[in-house]
Amino acid sequence: MNQRVKRVAVLLVGWAFILLGIAGLFLPILQGVLFLLIGLIILSSEYVWAHQLLHRLRTRFPSVARHADQASARASAWLARLGSKERQ
Repeated sequence: MNQRVKRVAVLLVGWAFILLGIAGLFLPILQGVLFLLIGLIILSSEYVWAHQLLHRLRTRFPSVARHADQASARASAWLARLGSKERQ
């Protein structure tokens, strides 16, 4: 049951970011491309098409992929520190 809830939460959050990204393409307030990328990253854990699309974007825009990898490493380190503080 716990795994099912996690999967549903991942899907809901991923699709919410995709919808925000689509709205952001038309609204000047939101950063549409950023929300679309976040949604794709989240959905890539559940959908093969999202994973393949991210791979194509990484090969087409290597400098953006490099910055995304650095940001991901920083976020992972931050989450690891946060997790270790919660356990104490």
